[in-house]
Amino acid sequence: MSDNEYDGNATWVPYRDRPEWKDVTPVPENDGPRPVVVIAHSEKFEDVYGYFRAVLQSNEKSERALKLTKDAVELNPANYTVWQYRRDLLKTLGTDLRPELDYVESVITHSPKNYQVWHHRKVLVEWLQDPSQELALTSDALIQDPKNYHAWQHRQWAIKTFGLYEREMDFVDNLITQDVRNNSAWNQRYFIMNNHLGWSDMNVQKEICYTMEKIKFVKNNESAWNYLRGLLLHDKRGLSGNCVVTGFCEELYKNKCRSPFLLAFILDICDEAIKKDEIGCLHNPTRGVALCEDLATKYDKIRGKYWNFMSEKFRKAKDELAAKNEDGDKVERTI
Repeated sequence: MSDNEYDGNATWVPYRDRPEWKDVTPVPENDGPRPVVVIAHSEKFEDVYGYFRAVLQSNEKSERALKLTKDAVELNPANYTVWQYRRDLLKTLGTDLRPELDYVESVITHSPKNYQVWHHRKVLVEWLQDPSQELALTSDALIQDPKNYHAWQHRQWAIKTFGLYEREMDFVDNLITQDVRNNSAWNQRYFIMNNHLGWSDMNVQKEICYTMEKIKFVKNNESAWNYLRGLLLHDKRGLSGNCVVTGFCEELYKNKCRSPFLLAFILDICDEAIKKDEIGCLHNPTRGVALCEDLATKYDKIRGKYWNFMSEKFRKAKDELAAKNEDGDKVERTI
């Protein structure tokens, strides 16, 4: 961040030249007697942080110290110590926190992926017990970057802490409509289901239908396939027992869809069917081996070694099944 990022004044007056700071002796940075790499700070940076270290050492709690922390933040918005000291000052001085919210919003605008500023915002909202601006703030941040982890984290915290669930599913649906591959939006959808709507059978089946429609739109979309897999963890019938899902997958396969995510999903169905001893003509070890070979050699070569490993697992299951059937035939012939 440049020295003048937030500085509205054309001329910067160093703290050492300000009469109201004559009583303070700046404390220089101490990198030890033999610093390996000396950072080339600007003159302004050294001036501001020299005075900041001084007030920090003396534990000065004053309005001038609060203004100093603002200059320090503008030069390095990721400095944890500055933000913590600023919070200490705000609390001690009894400062009106509403203007502070506006200030923090401006810092977020310039530094949207800075954990420290989002944490500062969280503490302010906790002190005020007022989350009324947080959904709009995070929405604006996510318009700029739909995968801003800090914005999503703050949004989830505000929603869960203050019960702001009412319109969140509409918000998520709009994001998915705009970009069906938005993994963060799919994750937020799961968050709302898990923490608010719940996993009743009706809700699960409704979400399954919603997800299948999105997969029809873009079949090679890992986010939707992962969400579907997550939904079936909450279906008592499991992956292999939900006929709607298995039928949907087989229809895609029949219509020549060879998305690696579809093939991997069918593999999971085969694996579960084997574990449940519910092997059928579509979901069995033989098909599992064939799907692994297709993935390794044609549709997902980059993970070829993994699919070859999985192929061995299905081959072993195939051999065990053959041995079991042979033993059964022997018993039958004996009888």
